[in-house]
Amino acid sequence: MQGKTVLITGATSGIGKETAAALVGMGARVVMINRNPPKAEEIAAEIRQAGNGSVELLKGDMSSFASIREAASEALERFPRIDVFISNAGVFRARRHETADGLEEVFGVNHLAPFLLTNLLLDRLKASAPSRIVIVASEAHRGAMLNFDDLLLERRFGAWRSYSRSKLANIMFTYALARRLAGSGVTANSLHPGFVATRLGSGNKIPIRPVYLLLKPFTISPKKGAETSVFLATSPDVEGVSGKYFDQKRESRSSLVSQDEDAQELLWDMSAKLTGLNA
Repeated sequence: MQGKTVLITGATSGIGKETAAALVGMGARVVMINRNPPKAEEIAAEIRQAGNGSVELLKGDMSSFASIREAASEALERFPRIDVFISNAGVFRARRHETADGLEEVFGVNHLAPFLLTNLLLDRLKASAPSRIVIVASEAHRGAMLNFDDLLLERRFGAWRSYSRSKLANIMFTYALARRLAGSGVTANSLHPGFVATRLGSGNKIPIRPVYLLLKPFTISPKKGAETSVFLATSPDVEGVSGKYFDQKRESRSSLVSQDEDAQELLWDMSAKLTGLNA
């Protein structure tokens, strides 16, 4: 990864932090897109000890389309090459919250943010080909379905429903994106990192930590959870592989619902309208 530039969201803790550290250890130039510069600088200083790569910071709040657009604009100005983009940021909410744009937060941060940011970076990724897009999804998508008449759960919110649907959307977006990237030299893949003990549910007023403590014996470490992200970002074994879903560094078959191309295209169109992508 010497000389490679990697942009990553959600790298100030958990899987993202371990992913960034591993890539720096391999010599990459890692750019952490973050919403909290003081915290990010503290983590960046720690990660810089991981190897001979480098860490840079780029401010961007995944709950604000305006902030995402500013981050993309700055990225395009600062980085003439983008070899890898890793969408790792995610939230879990016990109650319904809205983003700065008035959209349901879990769907907004987990799906709409990477949808918008990826598309804004796409021309640079194509110009940097061969390049890679890695989207952190989850096995939580299984059993989920998208109700396109209530995509933002205005009528029927549920904590697990919102999260699982956002992860389903991640995978469907990846498949639709890979079709559009065919022949471009840019690959797009999604993954399940494993059941990882992270701070994903932090920030909830309803205490969900007791649930995490009960499940902790069944979790894996963030370092272990980062392995598939690092594999998809770096391994020659997946050079040219695109439009796939991975689990434990192996190609896996996602749910039948996620493979519906008509639904993928409808999700793309609705996501473009919600984010103002083509405005």
